[in-house]
Amino acid sequence: MPLKLIMMLAFFAVTLYIGFHTRKSARDVDGFVLGGRRVGPWLSAFAYGTSYFSAVVFIGYAGQFGWKYGMAAIWIGLGNAFIGSLLAWYALGARTRAMTHHLRAQTMPEFFGARFSSRWLRIAAAAIIFIFLIPYTASVYNGLSRLFDMAFGVPYEWCIVLMAALTCVYVVMGGYMATAVNDVVQGVIMLFGIVAVVVAVLSGYGGFTQAMIALSQVANDTPGTAGMQGAFISLFGPDFLNLLGVFVLTSLGVWGLPQMVQKFYAIQSVDAIKRGAIISTVFALVVAGGSYFLGGFGRLAEDAIAYTSAGTPVYDSVIPALLARMPDLLIGLTVVLVLSASMSTLSSLVLTSSATLTLDFLKDNFIRDMRVRQQVTVIRFLIVVFVLISTVIALVQYNSSVTFIAQLMSISWGALAGAFLAPFLYGLYWRGVTTASVWACFVFAVALVCTNMFWRYIGSPINAGALAMLAGLVIVPLVSLVTPKPDATRVRQLFEESYLNFHDKKIDAD
Repeated sequence: MPLKLIMMLAFFAVTLYIGFHTRKSARDVDGFVLGGRRVGPWLSAFAYGTSYFSAVVFIGYAGQFGWKYGMAAIWIGLGNAFIGSLLAWYALGARTRAMTHHLRAQTMPEFFGARFSSRWLRIAAAAIIFIFLIPYTASVYNGLSRLFDMAFGVPYEWCIVLMAALTCVYVVMGGYMATAVNDVVQGVIMLFGIVAVVVAVLSGYGGFTQAMIALSQVANDTPGTAGMQGAFISLFGPDFLNLLGVFVLTSLGVWGLPQMVQKFYAIQSVDAIKRGAIISTVFALVVAGGSYFLGGFGRLAEDAIAYTSAGTPVYDSVIPALLARMPDLLIGLTVVLVLSASMSTLSSLVLTSSATLTLDFLKDNFIRDMRVRQQVTVIRFLIVVFVLISTVIALVQYNSSVTFIAQLMSISWGALAGAFLAPFLYGLYWRGVTTASVWACFVFAVALVCTNMFWRYIGSPINAGALAMLAGLVIVPLVSLVTPKPDATRVRQLFEESYLNFHDKKIDAD
């Protein structure tokens, strides 16, 4: 216990020091929200990766989908690395940086409002972010409960309060740069921690070969494929279609998440984007690939996990059950690993939410002539508010019927990515996107995810979110072809001026 406490206290001290040290970069809105748009490749790549992967992935998704699909869950990690990271950086990075700089957009709603000349579109986007980032933020806490209980015997409520307070302090002090620098520290912990944990767990089961042999002998209880032998070590697992839904949502979905795309707003140059793409991909391969690889062996710990009264597995208990037999040093490292992953994601979410609500909803609509200093003050105040709200939701959810964290994340992720991915992607590349098509995508995605949440006509919220994203890629071009076209002169000028420096590989801020 003393060793684990020392590791935790050292982590807290470094985190707070970084927040204090970076406070000078957060004096104006651009510095507080985007780090002055001069963030280098390493900071940007780690900020992207650590915002991508939290306890939701390591505890929730890896546990749930490793249990359901066995070793085939690794496909999700590979998709996260090559589609969610590498391809996302190359497809979105430079164009996002160039156009948002030209439009002077600091948030995703501000991009939509300026790109499509619609104040109401900007407000609608801000409302969607405000509504759906809150449950996502709340879901970040929940992966810590069983892990902290295993390591320290600390009540879950104390875990939430401690993590919320610490994150709130360093984000309020240093803004984007505090989160970015902390993300590097937290990312390094995640990299080394994942590798150490995977090696230790496999060693506990006799090594990789013996663990695979044991997994191949686990009985398959998946409906429709119950007779399949060795299902959990097969290439596509026992349930390929549902695996595909998870693959699409978690890999392609990040292209439309505001807290992820905003990392491209802040990066300093095209060259930095190229380097950042490689760093981010390697990070995702280790963290996401390692998490799902570990989760694939979850069935080996089926005697140690928790079950509901109905006899179904509590998926959040799968990974902690695999970790329970590790030495104290590695358990302490794992706790710091998961805390790092959760805090980095939480800081990104609350910063995005508070900036969006301030700049896109309150400013000019409810508070006229809001000065720069006032904007920063309001953003800081709302960070505290968002942390408090998400903490309350997490505590309520912990005592409710929702027993696994993937559920909250899937609903939020599906609505956000379904609404934003297609309009944002087409808006960067195609001059013919109309305002009506963006509205159609917003309405369809939110309606699909929300109605399915109550009536479940699509069995899984993950599949509903994946369908919303893919449908948006069809809806936007179809509606754009039959609705009034945008001002051709304005759009042509926007693209030419945005990419004038892009083609010269110079997109540094003036």
